[in-house]
Amino acid sequence: MTKSITVYTSNTCAYCGMVKQYLQLKGQTYQEVNIEEQPDRQAEMIELTGQMNVPVTVVEDTAGKKQVAIGYNLGKLSAALS
Repeated sequence: MTKSITVYTSNTCAYCGMVKQYLQLKGQTYQEVNIEEQPDRQAEMIELTGQMNVPVTVVEDTAGKKQVAIGYNLGKLSAALS
């Protein structure tokens, strides 16, 4: 089952780089949304999480079910990818 992955990041977030590196090591492709460079997309991240912290990783399956991992939470991220 193919999953769509979106990672919300910012320019100064060290954990964002760690999440992206983890996804690359797992062979996952993802769309990066830098909320500093695309501030209009910040609202959708806040709607999903209720907060303004990054990284936020959204894993969506083909049925449209979304799983959200906030921060550098490898346990939740790994579960969402499986």
